[in-house]
Amino acid sequence: MTDKTGLTEVDTVASSEDVSSAVPTAPVTPTDAAPTPPETGSLAEAPITTDQLEREGDIAADYIEEFLDICDLDGDIDIDARNGRAYLSVKASDADNLRVLSKPETVNALQELTRLAVQNKTGSFSRLILDIGGSREVREAELAALVARAIARIEGGATEADLPAMSSYERKLVHDIVAASAGYRSESSGEGRDRHTVITAA
Repeated sequence: MTDKTGLTEVDTVASSEDVSSAVPTAPVTPTDAAPTPPETGSLAEAPITTDQLEREGDIAADYIEEFLDICDLDGDIDIDARNGRAYLSVKASDADNLRVLSKPETVNALQELTRLAVQNKTGSFSRLILDIGGSREVREAELAALVARAIARIEGGATEADLPAMSSYERKLVHDIVAASAGYRSESSGEGRDRHTVITAA
């Protein structure tokens, strides 16, 4: 039998009310919008250079800095480029300063808006990852707990456990977590927004 383990997908766009009208505008018109990208993580994706990733990070940092200024919030922005993605991390010495923005739904919405801002400048689809106040570490812990529950169901008699649809970034995290769990393996299944991870005994 197949077991479904429920958890809200992280890499989807939350309601615009989460970030309200304070979000800097980043219009994407039909003429400057990039074509619909292939599924992230697919072999069909063209490789991206470190220079391109660093440019994405710089554009995203400018966008987030403007957003923080509008919201009258203090935060330090770190930019990194690795594994074919630009990573932007926003931290503050006072954890409460970013408490509202670090909510998963808000991070997701702001990440999508930041990706659009980058796309509007570069003309290319962005896979940028945004972290606010350690939100990604929290999500990784949630994914680890999700995998643990799925494995427990397999140990209880299920032949496999299907996780909810996730982004390629989250599926990669899940694959790494499963790989570290002796006796189990994982693979991606489905297409497009329905693509998810299936865990089975090795």
